[in-house]
Amino acid sequence: MQNRLKNLLKKSFVRNVFILASGTIAAQIITMAASPVITRMYGPEAFGIMGTFNALINIILPISALAYPIAIVLPKKDQEAKQLVKISLIVTVFSTLIALLLLLLFNNQIVNIFNISEISNFLFLIPLIVIFSGCVQIMEQWLIRKKQFSINAKVTFFQSLITNGGKICLGFFYPIASILVVITSFANGIRALMLFMFSRKDKLNNDRSQTSDKKKLNELAKKYYDFPAYRAPEMFINAISQGLPVLLLSVFFGPASAGFYSIGKTVLNLPTLLIGKSVGDVFYPRIAEAKHKNEDTYFLIKKATLALMGVGILPFAIIIIFGPYLFSFVFGSDWVIAGEYARWIALWSFCGFINRPSVRALPVLNAQKFHLIYTIIMLILRFIALAIGYFLFSNDLIAVALYSIAGALLNVVLIIATLGISKKR
Repeated sequence: MQNRLKNLLKKSFVRNVFILASGTIAAQIITMAASPVITRMYGPEAFGIMGTFNALINIILPISALAYPIAIVLPKKDQEAKQLVKISLIVTVFSTLIALLLLLLFNNQIVNIFNISEISNFLFLIPLIVIFSGCVQIMEQWLIRKKQFSINAKVTFFQSLITNGGKICLGFFYPIASILVVITSFANGIRALMLFMFSRKDKLNNDRSQTSDKKKLNELAKKYYDFPAYRAPEMFINAISQGLPVLLLSVFFGPASAGFYSIGKTVLNLPTLLIGKSVGDVFYPRIAEAKHKNEDTYFLIKKATLALMGVGILPFAIIIIFGPYLFSFVFGSDWVIAGEYARWIALWSFCGFINRPSVRALPVLNAQKFHLIYTIIMLILRFIALAIGYFLFSNDLIAVALYSIAGALLNVVLIIATLGISKKR
């Protein structure tokens, strides 16, 4: 058994996943240890307001650089990847200016629609968040390209330590929603700074590889046009789809319902953050390499999906069976409804957990147009599910259940479709 474990860890894919996951696990241990304290300090309404703010910024952040950073992993030569870094930075600056302009024009309307008057002044932090996010995406993808997974692991740990520590320390004096919003706003800034510091220490910025074939930025931007044309809209629509429950629960049922959903989704995201994201980040350069070498991508996607299924089935099943009791025990009696939500969210989250290899494979398979169409359909069906829960049943739990069932089925469809595409290509 010991020898088998040693042989397994010798494999570069498994070793890299372990490195990334170790940092994420340490970070989530801190988050889970801090959560019972933080939830008792701030309460469901404060979490609901923070969840609404997060849903708004999460819609904007994925497209802050129009998905160009995701392309950084793909080129064979570093010089081309560095040009993509420049393109990503330029796009991020323009996105920041556009976000600022939209806030100046529509700030009052946003506050009134989503019932977040308590944090209306903090909406002007969004442009700052956009530029932080763009920098984080660029540096993370560069480090993934260079297979420097240990840096991402260290930064994830320290970011969790700083942000959760800040929520607890400031919560003793000001347990209000605005504290959660401010700390959330600067989380990406802290991450960007640490990524830059650690990458300099490892001399990643001293890589001066050159190539005689220097493409102009506009030519390179056209070469990878499918990222802004298909992947960026897909990410934007998917972010809207992910944020729909928080935004609509806040509008239809009030901030407390949004808070119950937010904490439930945060807990159910743990397996994805612990393992799913780590597998996805390591799998992305691996499948890109497999494509360059004409290896069997179908087999790689299938193997990674089945492995995640085996890992994830037990923790998600525990939430489905014991959700309300666990939430009440860990977070306090005020959060038992969040446990009821979590039972349904777990079904969707499990299917989202096992689809990480498929999502990562689609850019490599040149299937981003398909991914965009799929995401548009997903948004429509999820909106219908939430609308049925509100207009026909006037029940927040039914709304969450229908939304989650729709999400689970759609994730299964995505996995099957991706396997089909990889088999053909």
